[in-house]
Amino acid sequence: MSEKETLAQQVYRDLKQRILEGKFTAEDMLTERTLALESGISRTPLRAAISRLEKEDVISRLPNGALMVRPVTVEQLLEIVQTRRLLEGAAAETAATRPLTPALADARERMRAYAGGGDIAFDHFWLDDDAFHDAVAHAAGLPLLATMLTEMRGIARRCTITRTHDRFDQQAREHIAVIDAIEAGNGEAARIAMEGHFDSVRARFLGWLART
Repeated sequence: MSEKETLAQQVYRDLKQRILEGKFTAEDMLTERTLALESGISRTPLRAAISRLEKEDVISRLPNGALMVRPVTVEQLLEIVQTRRLLEGAAAETAATRPLTPALADARERMRAYAGGGDIAFDHFWLDDDAFHDAVAHAAGLPLLATMLTEMRGIARRCTITRTHDRFDQQAREHIAVIDAIEAGNGEAARIAMEGHFDSVRARFLGWLART
């Protein structure tokens, strides 16, 4: 791989991470010149990174050449929640037919640390939340699902509603319930626990909308 290609990949990862963390929002107008100055790189690798983000529908280019982070609508967010409810409910049920994996056991310990309550930074919890859902998919023998979840979670993370919640004790307990059911070999209980988790996620989003 050439040095230019490596640099383009680094710029791509950096820009996408900043977007996922909310450092660039849908209200921001970006330009190649500003981004190049901020990153201290030439336009060539920057344009390669931008092109990749455009293909992923993360950003779009306006007629005047400016760049804009593509907004994620409430409808898209709720569609993702419903899709994941179905897919991950089935994955949890399948995972219960197999021995508990080390990744799920580790995820449960991490969730227990959140279950007591307290204020936790969104991005800190997001990483452990991501690890939990990834572990369930892999425990079910569904690596393709894990890849799909990464894509859907990336879209959801760009929606501002996902950042309105800074207490994660309830979500942590929901995750623990899923893992406990998987360990017990109770597929139906695992599926119901996972579906209930997504029902709670949807209710939290709708509750936030009702207050705005």
